Amino acid sequence: MEKKVYSVDGKELRTVTLDDNVFGLPVNEDVIYYAITNELANNRTGTACTKGRAEVHGSNNKPYKQKGTGNARRGDKKSPITVGGGTIFGPKPRDFGYSIPKKAKRLAMKSILSLQAQADRLTVVEDFSVESGKTKDLLKILDNFAKDIRTVVILKDDDEKIKRAGRNLHNVHFLSFNRLRAHDLFYGRKVIVLESAVKSLSDFYKNDVDAKEAE
Repeated sequence: MEKKVYSVDGKELRTVTLDDNVFGLPVNEDVIYYAITNELANNRTGTACTKGRAEVHGSNNKPYKQKGTGNARRGDKKSPITVGGGTIFGPKPRDFGYSIPKKAKRLAMKSILSLQAQADRLTVVEDFSVESGKTKDLLKILDNFAKDIRTVVILKDDDEKIKRAGRNLHNVHFLSFNRLRAHDLFYGRKVIVLESAVKSLSDFYKNDVDAKEAE
């Protein structure tokens, strides 16, 4: 697949060949769903907590005698049927995280990259940095490709100055080529890939192809 490479000013410079084993695969919707669900589950804090009957503060005495009042027989104030009583089968702190096979996760990332490339939402931009670390300087570049929409920028490495400049932008996410997040990548309305990151992505996922050929 051929893609145009743009300058930071939005001008066409040249073309680059995208690896079909990463950007040209059939989209596997099932594995994308599993990867996104896995990420959301792993991000859950799991701190919800309720008190059961044994944990609620209150007296153990019966509120009235068993017979003769005409009321239903019942236990103490901590009974779940009483206002302020314990909660039946309420949530307790727990870990919602789980893991999925490594091959499935890598296939999900390649499927999302292929989906974005085929939908023409993926743009290759020449390598750049923001030496000043200021948000306004980064916006001058990003506004040439995406404005006021959810944007994902894939970097070759952890460029701290770019990330510092973009940490105030709630709709821009920065991902390193080897630490992609399925949720951010899938829901990005625009995916900007630095030119050096294109080769890094191809090399990073090349092992999957080599392993398949070896089989």
